[in-house]
Amino acid sequence: MRTILNIIWVILAGWALFLGYVVAGVILCIPIVTIPWAIASFRLANYALWPFGREVIDRPTSGLGSLLGNILWVVLAGWWLAIGHILSGIALCITIIGIPMGIADFKMVSISLMPLGKEIVSKR
Repeated sequence: MRTILNIIWVILAGWALFLGYVVAGVILCIPIVTIPWAIASFRLANYALWPFGREVIDRPTSGLGSLLGNILWVVLAGWWLAIGHILSGIALCITIIGIPMGIADFKMVSISLMPLGKEIVSKR
């Protein structure tokens, strides 16, 4: 079931969200100082492309640095990526088959705003 949901996800919304994260990562690679946020963006691009069967957990070793980094992330890229998740979630919820994917899209809003200090792991 995860594979079917992931394939439908990629066709309907995953590719666009993936491209958004990749573009944000490339832009954040331009100034050397923001490369850690670019790495987080590429990690999230992978998750946005194939989300079902994986979950986001808090990294236990994250601390004040992650909080400060997340504040900077929201200013640099997080707010428009979150808007992308909200808009695609609303569009997905219009159809009955898209409702589970829309709900998954809404769950990704929090990680698109605060990606540092999080880890993406398999549900298995």
